[in-house]
Amino acid sequence: MLDFPRWKTIGISIILLLGILFTIPSFLPEKTFDKLPSFAQVKVNLGLDLAGGSHLLLEADVSDLQKTQLANMEKTVRAAMRGERGPDDDIAIGELSTAGGKISFLVRDQKQLDEARDRLFKETGGAGMTGQRDWRIDVVDTTRLVLTPTAAGQKQAIANAMDTARDIIDKRVNALGTREPTIIRQGDDRVVVQVPGLQDPQQLKDLIGKTARLEFRMVDANADPNEAAAGRVPVGSEIVPYAEGAGAGVPFEVLRRQVMISGEQLLDAKQGYDGQSGQPVVNIRFDSGGSATFAKVTAQNVGKRFAMVLDGRVLSAPSINEPILGGSAQISGSFSVATANNLAISLRSGALPVKMTVVEERTVTPELGADSIRKGAIAGIIATVSVLVLMLIVYGRFGVYACLALFFNIFLIIAIMAGFNATLTLPGIAGFVLTIGAAVDANVLINERIREELKRGRRVFQAVELGYSEASRAIFDANVTNVIAAALMFWFGTGPIKGFAVVLTIGIVTSVFTAVTVTRLFAARWLHAKRPATITI
Repeated sequence: MLDFPRWKTIGISIILLLGILFTIPSFLPEKTFDKLPSFAQVKVNLGLDLAGGSHLLLEADVSDLQKTQLANMEKTVRAAMRGERGPDDDIAIGELSTAGGKISFLVRDQKQLDEARDRLFKETGGAGMTGQRDWRIDVVDTTRLVLTPTAAGQKQAIANAMDTARDIIDKRVNALGTREPTIIRQGDDRVVVQVPGLQDPQQLKDLIGKTARLEFRMVDANADPNEAAAGRVPVGSEIVPYAEGAGAGVPFEVLRRQVMISGEQLLDAKQGYDGQSGQPVVNIRFDSGGSATFAKVTAQNVGKRFAMVLDGRVLSAPSINEPILGGSAQISGSFSVATANNLAISLRSGALPVKMTVVEERTVTPELGADSIRKGAIAGIIATVSVLVLMLIVYGRFGVYACLALFFNIFLIIAIMAGFNATLTLPGIAGFVLTIGAAVDANVLINERIREELKRGRRVFQAVELGYSEASRAIFDANVTNVIAAALMFWFGTGPIKGFAVVLTIGIVTSVFTAVTVTRLFAARWLHAKRPATITI
């Protein structure tokens, strides 16, 4: 137990030195920190309750999700009726209707009714793990098929959409360059977003609130403007209003419902400038499939108009003068550099599967966090000084070793948190202070065991060696149970509780290392150097 080869001594020394070095950046001013090389830019971030910031509670528009679900199923039905073996395999159907939240259509040849139903049955799978179907298929009036969404299917669709929405919001918020945002689901249809350090939440609201559902659709040239103004449009078309500042005085366009190409096929989106006007625009690029589709659609519709639709609003509806090859396009509008950049971020991260509205908004000022940090620092200093004094008085030289180990323990905790780019919250400070108080528990067990061995008449080397070896078993057993408790808090807890559990776990691991291994190294070096006949603890 008291033999430390040279390589082990060097290894422990390197660990302690790295702990000190990686702690320093967390206490540097922001300007100095930014000048550090990239590998050294690690620091502990402060949570919303310490650094201040913005808190948003977003709620999903379930009715919008149901419309999207209906539109997607309409595309699926059309594709299923086309068949896989060419035109001879198509099933002739009448115009699809989506009235009442259902999809209904007429099968022209009654002999193909069973085939059409079988194809739809394959496309309407089970709703999650329930075993229930997500769409019910009924035959009405002998030749009409009606698809109705089931309750289980809608519930599963909401769950899937919220998981996707949480991931997309996470990508968008991180694209702003913020540090360690907290984005978690709350209930069935809500998402909580907390961004430390962001005092103006408007940019965040604008970015998150944009669904960024981009569609390219053909303008219905057969629509009568007067009839459209009265709300009457041809079957298969709909009225779509222009976005604010677009349209040059025209309030709406009549567009075909069928989406020619969607934002799901985007490969990239970047903010740029128009070559002629110099105005901010968004340059988009499609993947290989999207590029081929875009080229085919524009080639087949030269001389006609198509519309770029974002979140249900027409941005522009230019004429197709020639086939657009290369898979690139430009979105223009009344953009500033900031709004064009936000739109590019939204398009890059993907479209939200459902509209999200802000139902609660809070801005936490950094003054409250500064007060919490000050009080936490005072508590930490009092706890540290109290423990140091007690250990020095009670254990003398071995108390000095315990105090040195405590300092290294603090450095290691901060360094590990910085290495993981972790966020420190107010409960995390509580875990930190608790760790300081508990860090010397192992040394108390070790030193008391050494005392007992000395009273039994053991020689100094033997007493110290037995003290460490025998006490280590109890130390490891006790700390394993603490780690289990912390793991359970992390698994079942949310934000603040998870922060407490993380700091507590890191503190347990580092305290065992410093209290057992580091103090044993100090004691071994001193004993081998001085060879004392007796020691006083």
